[in-house]
Amino acid sequence: MRHPLRASVPSRLGPQTADKIALALRLGLGSVFVAGGWWKLSRAIDPLRSEAFVDRYMASNGYINSFFDQYLFADPGALLTPLAFLTILSAFEFAAGIALLAGAFVRAISLTFAFMLWTFVLALPVVTAPGFETGGPSYFSPALLVQIRDIGLSGMCFVLFGLGSGRWSVDQRILKRGAPPTELNWNTLGLVLRLSVAVVFIVGGLFAGYDHIKSFVGIPVLLVGVGVLLASGHFTRIVATAAFAIVAWYCVAQLGSGVAAWDYFNSVKREVAYLAAIGVLFFFRGGMAFRPLTLIRTPAQSILGHVPQA
Repeated sequence: MRHPLRASVPSRLGPQTADKIALALRLGLGSVFVAGGWWKLSRAIDPLRSEAFVDRYMASNGYINSFFDQYLFADPGALLTPLAFLTILSAFEFAAGIALLAGAFVRAISLTFAFMLWTFVLALPVVTAPGFETGGPSYFSPALLVQIRDIGLSGMCFVLFGLGSGRWSVDQRILKRGAPPTELNWNTLGLVLRLSVAVVFIVGGLFAGYDHIKSFVGIPVLLVGVGVLLASGHFTRIVATAAFAIVAWYCVAQLGSGVAAWDYFNSVKREVAYLAAIGVLFFFRGGMAFRPLTLIRTPAQSILGHVPQA
């Protein structure tokens, strides 16, 4: 007889369930890229705002460090200027977001962004020498912690790549591709998804108050507790409910008078994706892989996989 805790957590998903998860992640991630891409593109192509836009990204506390500045733009006669680079990148991000929302080229786009999101960690200016004074604003916190939400989004992209486009997509309806496997191993993908969400809460709690570290609420112990429980894979529905409420409250708190709708949407775009991922965890849990009780009960099988009988 199966243990009741095991019976409540699916290890494999059928194609209909995979379609629903793929749709939720597509809408969440697509919203991130549409909002961010258009916000940047609208400034890059506006002569009145393009200079300030480039200065924001090239500043000492912007998103492109001196190494990549010299590597990409050192040649004064080069065709690739900072403005051209940011315009092309923004247009690609915007187009990719629309494609994800429509369900076109989902696997190619999700895999591309799964790796591209890590470039923000490489390109972010940070202070790495203790006590070093730059004479201007800069990041002190490690880039990996500053960009932890993008690292989580990268994990979601890998999960979406494994799921495929889903049946409510251009890929499957028109191009006849992107269908999920007949039976999907949710243990692996569920683990990646729950860790992608959990790490944001854990970092936000452990490093609350540090420079540019995103914390959804001012209660660090709550964030760490939610993150640890999400990572464990236990009590997932209860913890996902708490996580959803925390992120939703953060989004509501960002509303302010005089803020343009698109600016607001851009400010909470990542949180939209996290709400979608948390919703998936609420309805479908996060699989059985590396859950503490499972590790204790069957350590060899949990770590090494199926162990054949002698």
